Amino acid sequence: MARYDVFNGDADGICALLQLRLAMPAESTLITGVKRDIDLLKQVAAGPGDEITVLDVSMDTNRAALDAALAAGARVTYFDHHFPGEIPQHAKLTAHINTDASCCTSLLVNDLLEGRFLPWAVTAAFGDNLNEAARKAAEPLGLDNRTLEALAHFGVCINYNGYGAALEDLHFHPAALYQALLPYADPRDALADGSGPYGTLATGYAEDMALAEAAELLVDTPAAAALLLPDAPWARRVSGVYGNALANDHPDRAHAVVTASADGTWRISIRAPKRQQSGADALCRRWPTGGGRAGAGGVNALPKGDLEPFLADFARHWLAD
Repeated sequence: MARYDVFNGDADGICALLQLRLAMPAESTLITGVKRDIDLLKQVAAGPGDEITVLDVSMDTNRAALDAALAAGARVTYFDHHFPGEIPQHAKLTAHINTDASCCTSLLVNDLLEGRFLPWAVTAAFGDNLNEAARKAAEPLGLDNRTLEALAHFGVCINYNGYGAALEDLHFHPAALYQALLPYADPRDALADGSGPYGTLATGYAEDMALAEAAELLVDTPAAAALLLPDAPWARRVSGVYGNALANDHPDRAHAVVTASADGTWRISIRAPKRQQSGADALCRRWPTGGGRAGAGGVNALPKGDLEPFLADFARHWLAD
């Protein structure tokens, strides 16, 4: 029997797996990638009796590989908060799916574990820009505001590490970052350890966010704003967290961060208005390589000539709501 842990390379995927393996230690093959690399389950060559845990990647995107794994006799446990499509009914599948805009995968795992590693779930929710949900989840911990802000920044930094067109863009391979954080039962211990990965991530985040302040404005209306970043590693790293920061600063407005790619396509991160938290997935699924969840989505490779019609669609989308 083989064991596989398949997880998104962002804060939610990493912190979800941290909680599970802190509670249930096990040796496994780790399968992950950059945040936008969600077609991960096909990398598993499943066999009878294998145990596969999938965290924070769309079941809809991975449906063919999921069906193949189940047909091969593997047992699959699936945690996610993205659009799942039709969830198969199978004796060897256990699905924990919740697409509510205030939910993330780490909070689903936290519920299963009855709060055993709640600080990691809180960190993940902050990283996924679910700030209200994170603060609500943290209430049993009785943390002061300074500690909450520290966990929030840590979550943002872990999430920031996942963005990039390729693993070479990242400060840490997501599997290596997960392994570096696994010794810490509590994220506060990781923050206190000066030799841990937090310092590298925090420095990189601050430098890249400062560069993003010069972004060109492509759309500017009361309901929607789009900004352009260049084809550069720092821009690819910061695209998602910059969108989160804009959404927090302007909660009544939708945001698109458009990043140029070397192949001539556009990489786009979408954030729904914070006060609404809906519609991002519907917009992105109208375009090839697009997807996401209600509050946040993206398009991986928009053809060069489609940018103007996409921006027009983006600008109209929330007005229609």
